[in-house]
Amino acid sequence: MSGPDRGKKAAGEGISKLSPGKALLKILSAHELIAAGVVMLAVLTVFSLIGPLFSPFDRDAVEVEKIQEPPGGGHILGTDELGRDIFVRLAHGGRVSLSVGIIAMLIQLVIGVTLGSAAGFYGGIYDSLIMRITDVIMCFPFFVIALSVAALTGPSFRNVILIIGLLRWPSMARVVRSGILALKNTEFIEAARALGLTQREIIFRHLLPNSLGPIIVSGTLNVAYAVLLEASLSFLGLGIAPPQPSWGTMLSAAQSMSILQKCWWIWIPPGLMVLIVVLSINFIGEGLSDIFDTQRRGAA
Repeated sequence: MSGPDRGKKAAGEGISKLSPGKALLKILSAHELIAAGVVMLAVLTVFSLIGPLFSPFDRDAVEVEKIQEPPGGGHILGTDELGRDIFVRLAHGGRVSLSVGIIAMLIQLVIGVTLGSAAGFYGGIYDSLIMRITDVIMCFPFFVIALSVAALTGPSFRNVILIIGLLRWPSMARVVRSGILALKNTEFIEAARALGLTQREIIFRHLLPNSLGPIIVSGTLNVAYAVLLEASLSFLGLGIAPPQPSWGTMLSAAQSMSILQKCWWIWIPPGLMVLIVVLSINFIGEGLSDIFDTQRRGAA
């Protein structure tokens, strides 16, 4: 077994027996992908939180005499098509984009775990009804529904979170359902029933904790997907409402060919931010998937 494989195996064995802090350090030291993803994500988060402190300009301050100025002259990353400081708006946009990804993922998690657990554990009519609802939602292209709903409700921070969260939960529900189905007839669940545990206790104390691996991986990747969806909707003018910045609304300026050709500082920084955050979260999700797979094979 090679060195990296031994490291992954070591990270996958006994993690549940460690405290959260020690488990995190063990994972980071054994898996380069997760460590790289965590570092990049931490840097972006710190930049979004404290970045505006390093610039004297306000988020929405307009300087008509400095429209589309390149980096320099007090503006670290230049100014946009309205003369606003790109560095400050990039940091504020990071707060919005990351918040959309995390909150939308939490909505998906709550709905998906609840319905997926009910479908997998109770089966029968509950399973059929919930799975048919997920099939109906998933059979339509996401952007067709999202654009229609966004056009009716209007662009706003709350609306884009609800659109992503309420339309993307079926994939989480399927992951949870498959994990519950694989475990609900095992010996330790039969023992729990024999001991008189209630159905709720069996689900939340035994089934879900033993299905956390796929749930965590799916939730992690859904954050990256939500950030991409927000950027796409905002690029089309149906996501975050101006003047509130997000990386997607900043990218919407790239619809102009003159800006694409002559003003690279307006669209490249937010594009790089989206790329880095998606890559970092995918690194974390991929690494966690490897660790949980190794842990599951070791248990088998």
